[in-house]
Amino acid sequence: MSKVTETHETNDWSSPFSRRTTAGLLVTLAALLVWIVAGVLFPDSWAGVLLSIAASPSTHTAMLRLAVPIALAAIGGIFAEKSGVINIGIEGLLIVSAFGSIVAVHRLGAGETTLGLSNHWWGLLAGTVVSVLFALLFAIVCIEFEADQIIAGLAVWLISLGLAPFASQIIFGSPNTASVGRFSNVTVPVLSEIPFLGYLLFDAEPQVYIMLAGAAVGWYLLTRTNFGRWVVASGENPKALDTAGVDVRKVRYAAVLLSGVFAGLGGAGFALGDLGTFAGGGDTAINGRGFIAIATYLLANYHPIGALLGSFLFAGLNAVQNGLQAAGYAIPTELIRVIPHMTVIVVLVLVGRTRLPDAAGEHYESGED
Repeated sequence: MSKVTETHETNDWSSPFSRRTTAGLLVTLAALLVWIVAGVLFPDSWAGVLLSIAASPSTHTAMLRLAVPIALAAIGGIFAEKSGVINIGIEGLLIVSAFGSIVAVHRLGAGETTLGLSNHWWGLLAGTVVSVLFALLFAIVCIEFEADQIIAGLAVWLISLGLAPFASQIIFGSPNTASVGRFSNVTVPVLSEIPFLGYLLFDAEPQVYIMLAGAAVGWYLLTRTNFGRWVVASGENPKALDTAGVDVRKVRYAAVLLSGVFAGLGGAGFALGDLGTFAGGGDTAINGRGFIAIATYLLANYHPIGALLGSFLFAGLNAVQNGLQAAGYAIPTELIRVIPHMTVIVVLVLVGRTRLPDAAGEHYESGED
């Protein structure tokens, strides 16, 4: 087991920032400072309008809701990729889990309960199960049949992209599903009255708490358990893990299935907590959030808490864009919607510092030389 432990300890998540990363952060902070000062001094300018929207409580709460699918999918992607399986089909897992959750609630009855539990919770469970099944299919194709992981991930995404609207057309007569309503806020008395933190942390939808708990659980599993050490060793040095007597295939299966669990919670939580429905047109209601999740965990260098914070950045930009549209500014919708995606590229260029696991994307058979 010493080789496994050594592999885990060499995975440096706490090393000082590189010069490039530090320079990027300084440039970003300087730009933010200039924007804030300009917004305060000139409230009627573009800087002032953006500052007003960014400081709005509605923007903050929207940011938390919009971060749910990105953060949870990113944490799931971390487990898969750290184990050596590159799962770029996360977008597809978000799609099928979001659609599956809406269908389940619709069939059971929106606003009703089953076995004493709100049907929205059963919908969340159903969406997660669907995601896990797709993740299992992906794992079998990649681990048992040694398919190219990138191609298999793209296949999962494309199948989901076509299957969900097709199934919706059969069930609802439209690519868009019926509305089933959203999760109600969970309000903690007294604590919800605390300025700023109150409405953010103690008056939020259940999926927000699931996201925060998921980040904590993901961090603990990956950094404080033997399973986490096995996952890291599976992606860095599977031969050492095999020599230590741990089945690499089982570890990779578990990691990929865990990515399905997290992505399922993210997709179903987003559908039932933010939308209350599923839109199957174009890129579907998920609209590329799975790919943003991949960029998020790469930006965070595979750290679950870093992925959570990164999701706040991208979700915050999405919330600001929604605020601009609600304010009625005559800006092409397509231009506004591209802002979060362009920001992914800019942030990765400025502060990105990611080292892929040594065995990521490689197949492994027990007993290989």
